[in-house]
Amino acid sequence: MNIVTLLPFIVLIGAMFLMTRSAKKKQAAAAQMRNDMQPGTGVRTIGGMYATVKELHDDTVLLEVAPGVHAIYAKNSIGAVLDDAEYNRIVHGDDEDLKAEGAIVPDDASSLTTDSDADASDDAKIDLGKKAEAEDAEDKDVDPKDAKGDVEGDTK
Repeated sequence: MNIVTLLPFIVLIGAMFLMTRSAKKKQAAAAQMRNDMQPGTGVRTIGGMYATVKELHDDTVLLEVAPGVHAIYAKNSIGAVLDDAEYNRIVHGDDEDLKAEGAIVPDDASSLTTDSDADASDDAKIDLGKKAEAEDAEDKDVDPKDAKGDVEGDTK
């Protein structure tokens, strides 16, 4: 058999191998993350709920979703283990790490304009009206209706 006819099959098998290899790496990393959980760490479930780990068992995790409210979840339902700073920022709204050291950007553009800009714009006002067209029509002594192209005796 010719190597050229086998080449598409070899490429296809190689692509499948690479895809399954990367998927296995992701699964192993997720399993390692779930095994590294400790009681007291903040987690996010695959459903998007944030909670604190209270107890770990073989296949399940006891999560505290609110003070005094506990729920049992499967370990596979843990989507991410969060570090303390990120968990506190998301759940409690702590923004200690996000303080700006530089200039503060305003929410609107009102602080970007000054009075000197307004004075300069008064000097060079642009009239966007249609006076020029009206003056041209008067110069020709033509009725504005007729200027649109309506001709007497024209039937539509």
